[in-house]
Amino acid sequence: MARSEPSAVSAAPPEVIPRPRPQLPTSGRLAVVVLGLVVLVAVLVPLVPLPSPRTVDTARSLEPPLAGRLLEELPELEPREGEAADAWIDRSFGELGPIARLMVRARVAVCGRWAVSGLLGRDELGRDLCARICWGARVSLAVAVVAALVTLVIGVPWGAVAGWAGGRVDDAMMRAVDVLNSIPLVFLVVFLVTVLGEDSIRLALDSVGIGRLAIFFLVVAAVSWLSMARIVRGRLLELRDATYVEAARASGASPARILLRHVVPNLAGTVVVTLSLTVPRVMLFESFLSFLGLGVQPPDVSWGLLANAGLKALIPIDPAWWLFLFPSAALAVTLLALGFLGDALEAVLDPRRHR
Repeated sequence: MARSEPSAVSAAPPEVIPRPRPQLPTSGRLAVVVLGLVVLVAVLVPLVPLPSPRTVDTARSLEPPLAGRLLEELPELEPREGEAADAWIDRSFGELGPIARLMVRARVAVCGRWAVSGLLGRDELGRDLCARICWGARVSLAVAVVAALVTLVIGVPWGAVAGWAGGRVDDAMMRAVDVLNSIPLVFLVVFLVTVLGEDSIRLALDSVGIGRLAIFFLVVAAVSWLSMARIVRGRLLELRDATYVEAARASGASPARILLRHVVPNLAGTVVVTLSLTVPRVMLFESFLSFLGLGVQPPDVSWGLLANAGLKALIPIDPAWWLFLFPSAALAVTLLALGFLGDALEAVLDPRRHR
């Protein structure tokens, strides 16, 4: 009897269905759009035809939104006789970086001295609130970016080394974190700002180009990495003894390959989520210190400083509600978007959700 040939069905290799790539949820996409707009406004505000955030016009004190002249010519953008060519930039906008100065010159070259003013009202000194919110976004976001970079550069390696090494190395590194965590954060920042703000130290720092605002950035960033280090260390302790890591060791994989191939992908979600919590916390902390008068100081402007000024303007007789509403709304929307983005990225990056 002739042997029967195997059927085509049994001979065909099984079809491999590709695993769908994880997509960013709708909330995450919306958060990206919101944060993109906030960053775009903060970066490109020197190009926007708005009044200077420092220009005082007491005749228009506490002017409500959309009241008065919405399009006006700004005399402060015109150079005065006998002064340097770019002195009007420093007088109107303060000390700017080279790129921001070029943007301001381009704005004047295109739009002249005309600006849209009074969209969101004016404060007690007649300064344009819309311009102050847009320029304040630069300071608030700069604090968050500096803290995020320090957290990634210091917090992640510190926790990773402690968790992977274990033993005495882990004990010594974590005790240092415990000591810093035991100090109340507000007291530590106030102490450092006070010490670094002492006249002789401040003059020495000013001589090398480090002003009060830069000192505040560095102080806040210096204490922002502690939570990241502890969380990363705990996650490394869990991943170090995982089954697939033991299997990689048994197969002869080097520690570097184990870290890059097996540990880092499982750590990315934790780092992103922790970072998404660190950035809003730092922004709120900056707002809190500026609210108390310990952070950003006039004539610089931030959202916390604006919210503090707005709260003082909420008097029962004639409350200037716009001074508190718009800066607080800008801060709240940004923090909410950061929270949604962190949750969305964690859902995409965590490998345990895609098995």
